[in-house]
Amino acid sequence: MPFEPGAATTVGAMRLAVNLGYMGLSSSQDMLTLAAEADRLGYDSAWVAEAYGSDTVSFLAWIGATTERIGLGAAVMQIPARTPAMTAMTAATLDHLSAGRFRLGLGVSGPQVSEGWHGVRFGKPLGRTREYVAIVRQALARQRVEYAGEHFTLPLPDGPGKALKLTIAPTQEHLPIYLAAVGPKNLELTGEIADGWLAIFFSPEHSGDIIASIATGRRAAGKGTEDNPLAGFDIVPTVPVVVTEDVEAGAAAVAAYSALYIGGMGSREKNFYNQLACRMGFEAEAARVQELFLAGQHRDAAAAVPFEFIDATALLGSPERIGERIGRYAEAGVTTLGVSPFAPTIEGRLETLRVMSELVPSTTEEAPTT
Repeated sequence: MPFEPGAATTVGAMRLAVNLGYMGLSSSQDMLTLAAEADRLGYDSAWVAEAYGSDTVSFLAWIGATTERIGLGAAVMQIPARTPAMTAMTAATLDHLSAGRFRLGLGVSGPQVSEGWHGVRFGKPLGRTREYVAIVRQALARQRVEYAGEHFTLPLPDGPGKALKLTIAPTQEHLPIYLAAVGPKNLELTGEIADGWLAIFFSPEHSGDIIASIATGRRAAGKGTEDNPLAGFDIVPTVPVVVTEDVEAGAAAVAAYSALYIGGMGSREKNFYNQLACRMGFEAEAARVQELFLAGQHRDAAAAVPFEFIDATALLGSPERIGERIGRYAEAGVTTLGVSPFAPTIEGRLETLRVMSELVPSTTEEAPTT
């Protein structure tokens, strides 16, 4: 079913998604098994990541071929990895093959991956993202692609190239585009040009300024309604979930993941996740985690991640404790809750999906649109 973003206001209206990560965090068979169970349980969508290992597109094609209803989300397709025209071709193909189930998530990655792996300069990420999305939308609308920007020029002006039109059409009339964004300006851009936001380390209690930045972008673009600029916009945080009677042990299960991003996803000078933790009030702790991680002391870095940070950005504890805390996300404006099940076994991760489906009912229903 083609996707229509909505504005959920209650837990019952908030959709559920599963974030499968990428191969290495889980085995390929485990990822398929989780996607199949989420499909059976009525989850709205399954999202797949890429870094510099398994790619998003191959896994989504595989998942799409083995599921029936669940949406297929790229979280994300890296902007430096593909030309915008190639991304449009891929999106249209996946949407066609899946009968309109595809959601296109995009992100600029970070300077280490962009320049070290893809050989693409990282400078001016906001401008590159704006131009990239504009070209993708032009192509998906099956217009002849012509663009003259600072970062992209199509066709090239000094050669035999000609303006071309995508020869196939996506199934959805409007294929939704999401952006992975962290900083305030990037969040404003997301509200302005995208249909949804892919969030990481989302804390409902610290989300006011973040949501306000998205709303600013929406208002600038004349989107939503006068009273609610976020109407029709999909907010999708990836939230680690650990079902356990021991909350401290649950936090410990997530600590290495948190330390990897706060300490290692970027350089000492430029780490967007570290900066996010600082804006949440964990400046000294984030500096310590980064110091330990960059020194190769990964276990100590994980131990240095404060419990308060993990508890604010994850769902930990018994089903009762998790159930009491889920409503915070809907109240903060989350429309689709992305479940990242943390458990040492596939059986435990499957049970996490089942628990969450009981705590967030009616996930197969469309949230209201305005």
